[in-house]
Amino acid sequence: MHSKKLIAVVLLSGAGLAQAFAPQAGTWVVSSELDGKPGRGLAIDVQNDTFVMQMYAYESSGQPTFYLATGKIANDQVAAPLIRYTGGRYLGSGPLSGKEAGTVGTVRFRFTSGATGYITLPGESEKAISRFNFGYAFAASSLVGIWALTSLGSEGLIADAVQLTSNLGPTSTGNGLVATSDGLFGCEHQTSGGLAGNVLCIKINAQGQLQRSYVFAYSVNEGEGYSQRSGTGTQQLLSIRRLTTPQGVGTGLVYKSDEQQPAIEHPALRLHMENIATGGSLN
Repeated sequence: MHSKKLIAVVLLSGAGLAQAFAPQAGTWVVSSELDGKPGRGLAIDVQNDTFVMQMYAYESSGQPTFYLATGKIANDQVAAPLIRYTGGRYLGSGPLSGKEAGTVGTVRFRFTSGATGYITLPGESEKAISRFNFGYAFAASSLVGIWALTSLGSEGLIADAVQLTSNLGPTSTGNGLVATSDGLFGCEHQTSGGLAGNVLCIKINAQGQLQRSYVFAYSVNEGEGYSQRSGTGTQQLLSIRRLTTPQGVGTGLVYKSDEQQPAIEHPALRLHMENIATGGSLN
């Protein structure tokens, strides 16, 4: 876990907020089994405190099958019967209802973040699991789109919504600075230094003065971290959300963005990005 993630947890505690993780809805995998070949997978969703997991796996004969587990999640953990089903509708069939074919045992989960955790399946040892990210590489192209950044702390509630449009090329610590069309806000995946593995965003004014910096880790469309008025100021808990894909398709229910505009580069944006990145180690 990055030190920045730990700082976010400390901020949560200081703000008197819950520290439980709500696992991201979507496809999860057993991390050690992710080899590019067909295998087992999990579909996880949490709504309020209700946890649902569907698992596609195989019988000892090699035939594919699926299981369902539902339970209440508390303190980042859940245990539920793993139920097998049979006799349901198949391709081209008429109406058929699947039936429970008994439980094969209890499945247990414990989550270490919204995108990582551990699973203990019946008859197996505990194994690491993770949210399967198959659409976004750790690359500049993945940052294009509209983002909402909301931070909370001693400075109050601060929100920014930005549309990142163009890759202006890498800084000395990252793999591509992606900026807004006015060149006053930019983000970059950090590949070296104390912030490596995170995204660093910089907000400046038209005079090139630093207004705010943001550091976060994200998975698919959501992330968390901290924001600061300057590179060394008071940290605020940060939550981020991707509102559109790089192609302009909305990630929510109804929104779709307008055509993207190319960005210009304000020379101070890159300067502040590199200054904070090279002096930003909090280890």
